[in-house]
Order: sequence, then C-alpha cells, then structure tokens
Amino acid sequence: MSSTVPKDVLDTARSARRVAVLTGAGMSAESGIPTFRDKDFGLWTKVDPEELATPTAWFQDPARVWAWFAWRARVVQKSFPNAGHRALATWEKRERTTLDVVTQNVDNLHERGGSRAVTHLHGSLFAYRCDTCGEPYEGDLTLPHQPVERLTPPACPRCRLGNIRPDIVWFGEPLDRGRFERAIEAVESADLVLVVGTSGMVYPAAGLPAIARGQGVPVVEINPRESDLSDTVDLRWEVSAATGLPRLVEALER
Repeated sequence: MSSTVPKDVLDTARSARRVAVLTGAGMSAESGIPTFRDKDFGLWTKVDPEELATPTAWFQDPARVWAWFAWRARVVQKSFPNAGHRALATWEKRERTTLDVVTQNVDNLHERGGSRAVTHLHGSLFAYRCDTCGEPYEGDLTLPHQPVERLTPPACPRCRLGNIRPDIVWFGEPLDRGRFERAIEAVESADLVLVVGTSGMVYPAAGLPAIARGQGVPVVEINPRESDLSDTVDLRWEVSAATGLPRLVEALER
C-alpha cells in the first residue's frame, strides 16, 4: 500500500473540473467512530443493529429505537472529521472546480469537515421527520449523555398524530427518490468519479459507478483493500481515505 499518488490517478484528477466523490464506511472509520460492539455503546453492545433499524421495530417500540439512534448521534458528535474529510473540502474550494459528495454514511462528518455539496443517500442521524405525515422536524432535541434503554421520541407538532423519527433509510425501505436522482446527476455530469472507502455491496448505491462509466466518465477507487467494485473501475489506489485524499489534493496544488 503506497501513499505516493499514482501518476495516472493524479493526471485524471488534474484534468477534472467536475468531480463526484462516492463515500462509504471506510471514509469515517479513521475518525474514531466506534463499532456497535465497542464499549462506547454501553448497554447496546449486544444488540444487533439490524433488529432496530427497521420500520417494524420502530412501530413496535419507538422509545427503544429512538434511544438507540439518539445514542448513535451522541457518539458521532464526539468524533471529529479526519484528514480525508478536510481534504475534500479543500478540493471543493479550488478555482474552477465543482465537487459533489454522495455518501452512504449517516454521520455529519463531511459537513463538519467543510464540504458544502453533500447528498446523504441513506439519510442522516441529524435529520428528522414525522413517521406519519412525513413533515421534516427542526425542533430542539436533547441527546442522552449516557446510553439509555428507552427514550420517548418527540410528538409531531404539525399533525399531532405521529412521532419524530430519524430521517434514515431503514432496512426494507426504499431510497429517497430525490436524493438518488441527485446522485445520478452528479456522476453523469462529472469528469471524474472517485469511490472512497465503500465495499460496493449495498445497492442501488453500488450501481452509481457503472452509471458513470456508461457515460464515459472515468472511475477511480481509493480503498486500502479490494471491494466488490475493484474489478470494474478504471483505476485503483490502495490507500486509506485519511492518507490518500490529503496527498492527492496536495499534489493537485503543485
């Protein structure tokens, strides 16, 4: 694994004026966000997240699911953007460059790292809506300082019938059409699609690189290990996001 920017990767990036960056879990891994089994999740360490991240779990016990997601949000709040997040924000500010981030992550580290054009394909821990009328919720929320087993979600102030839930795509739910259409537009109009830290296993997000290549857009993968997309991209650089992205942006400035 080399931290020296490959010449073909650098040349492709240098000629691109419109860049789409597709990011997955590997993008945030180096920010120290703990896994669900780490001690920071306290009483939740023995809970399978797939049991809670479903509409069925929510309607059966919204207080339990809300407590789980509220604690996840608190843990993310205590983490910080890494050098890869900050590098993308720097790249976005380059003259004559447009950079769109399309992420599968539900954290807010891209925004906190300085990126402005971010599409959250799977939603965000920090966006909320009513489970009944769908109205976005922007009221104040108090996140727990310690993990708790149950936490009553706010009632919807608009319809007064539903509860406020995280605006996240749960297992069994479709992607938001507007978000996915923005992602397709980003990759189709790009001069370069950069795939960073994603396993390439989750669809339809994993199909975006193929859409780009169908339009003749070069696809470059940055990942320290092979993914399900590795055999289909144009170029690969085996390096982590927090190491590779700063090196690439630094090289573009020379």
